[in-house]
Amino acid sequence: MTSWMERILQAFPEDLSQFWIARDPDNLLLDENILRVLRERGFEVLPFEDSIAFRVEYEERYRDAWDRGAEGASKALVLQFQGADLNFLPWDYLRHARRVDLSLADLMPKLNASVIRQIDSTDLERLFAAYNSHASQVLGESMTKEFLLTHLFEVNPHLMRKPETFWRGALGLLYRGVVLPPVLAQYVAKILTDTVLGSLPVEGLLSSKSAMARTVQAAWGRFLEERGVEIEQADVDSGLQATKVVDIPFDHADIRVIVDTLFLEGALQPVNARTVPATLPDWIRLGAIQSPTSLRDLVEGGIRSMAARLPEPKATHRDWTDAARRLAETIHRLHELPSEDAAALRPAMRALQLDVDTRLREWVQKRYQDLPSLPVAKAPVMVHHVPRYLSMRRNAGEEMIALLVFDGMALDQWVQIREYLSARAPDFTTEESGCFAWLPSLTSVSRQALFSGLRPREFQASIETTAQEPSLWNRFWMENGLRPAEVLYRKAIKRTEQLPDLEAAISSPSIKVAGIVVDMIDELVHGAMLGKRGLSGQIREWCETGFVEKLLNLLISRGFQVYVTADHGNVDADGIGRLNQGVISELKGERVRTYRNETLAGSVPSNIEAFAFGGPGLPPDFLPLYASGRGAFVPIGQQVVAHGGMSVEELIVPFVKIGIRKEEDAA
Repeated sequence: MTSWMERILQAFPEDLSQFWIARDPDNLLLDENILRVLRERGFEVLPFEDSIAFRVEYEERYRDAWDRGAEGASKALVLQFQGADLNFLPWDYLRHARRVDLSLADLMPKLNASVIRQIDSTDLERLFAAYNSHASQVLGESMTKEFLLTHLFEVNPHLMRKPETFWRGALGLLYRGVVLPPVLAQYVAKILTDTVLGSLPVEGLLSSKSAMARTVQAAWGRFLEERGVEIEQADVDSGLQATKVVDIPFDHADIRVIVDTLFLEGALQPVNARTVPATLPDWIRLGAIQSPTSLRDLVEGGIRSMAARLPEPKATHRDWTDAARRLAETIHRLHELPSEDAAALRPAMRALQLDVDTRLREWVQKRYQDLPSLPVAKAPVMVHHVPRYLSMRRNAGEEMIALLVFDGMALDQWVQIREYLSARAPDFTTEESGCFAWLPSLTSVSRQALFSGLRPREFQASIETTAQEPSLWNRFWMENGLRPAEVLYRKAIKRTEQLPDLEAAISSPSIKVAGIVVDMIDELVHGAMLGKRGLSGQIREWCETGFVEKLLNLLISRGFQVYVTADHGNVDADGIGRLNQGVISELKGERVRTYRNETLAGSVPSNIEAFAFGGPGLPPDFLPLYASGRGAFVPIGQQVVAHGGMSVEELIVPFVKIGIRKEEDAA
């Protein structure tokens, strides 16, 4: 156990109290590793976000059992309170609970508290270790920034004054999937103002993955053209013309070794080349696709690279969303290959997918229950966090927000749509992350959680239907200060001819928030006959109707901040045998069945490879049984595209903010 964890956990001696109140303004308890160890010791942490919801949980799952001398849902409950004034809490809580105070200012008093509060919670453990080793005196604001850059991000802005040293550090951050908090990116930019790098948008590059990737992508196109590579016109349009092009010394030895990995793992996209000089070095060819053979080599390399960097058992949820993104990029590229090349690589891809799914299942069974409690200020961790995150964005100044839920869209299908938009509408920008669907990854469970902001056990009465989504969406926003007339919900939007009616609805000056279900992909999934590869072709045809770009333009032109997500993904699955149980099973998905009690769940024939996992947040009489591996409850030998299960492609979905490139960034 690390010194950071020990320092937090020492505040909670075992068997000292059943009920605790932790004043925790910096959400220190809501760390995956802290939550895991506390749970192992018999503590359950419950954030105090809604007084009524907390009261119900406390009375039903804890206090009633404790009054009877039983253990309850756990031996001890910790009320995690982010506010400053404990008098906001009910009197009976304050009377019976043991109190604890936790804050970054108390734990690392030699560093400037306002600066270290900008650091992501996943970095605090490493920061505390560096603090104990290197913080010998009290540091002011500027020196705290220097401390963080040096010891946490391994960046020294004073040594980045030349193009090659700056880009070596910047591309290193991109490779590690790291962005600097805005307060540190601004500090680096200020230091570099009077250098040869002064004309670069340093702050934007270092604080945004998408801005960095766009800039590097455009610079790569120019780099290739300067070396005699003739690029397809579409790539020129989407890269060089839409983004301000900067010079990056790609051929510098320290930068070259990073670039090839960025292409292999999908952080950068290779350009389509008409002609490539015979003398072009191999490391450059990796980023210039001239033939199917070139793309096949890239996909093969991507599979190997992915297999070598799979998340470990102690991985965080961010490690898993990063892995899901890299896998999605590789799957998309595989679908772009000619049939013969794709068939040759399919066994390796299948082995990788099964390995990833096995690791994810082991991780989910130990760590998934902590995800609903994690903080959402920087990005939603699970789909039911999305409304709360959007409410925070409104409070931060994004007055009008549109949430597009692409029903059933897997991450690899988002990559396909994103790449299409990059070619057809290069002025769109994307800030991409990922979040977890609810298990089981069924529409009535996960999409309803997404629109309501609730855990499934909180909409138990409607868990088998989506009929209550409009009222749940409205109720959330009414509880967060909006009137019914200011909230819009629309579903089954998927074709261009539907857009005029949608435009009329959102044009009402009263509308502040719009929730829109785009269900074309889910519709295609349920009719897919040729697997996800065939589905990719159908999505391509749908994109070519112009629907997606027209929908985005419509919303952005009306002043909406646009966010795109999905309720669950989908996966290629093989039949393991049909379950003929009549009305025993409540919900009959191809990848999951749900039962009302353990006796009914135990009625599944022993020759069917399946496993049970209740997970957190589900009603007590809602017990899912999942098909093992990438199996489906359909006849043996039948292949389907399905959802409901626990695979990476079903469980981790995109969460993307769509914008329009600012005029000052245009070429």
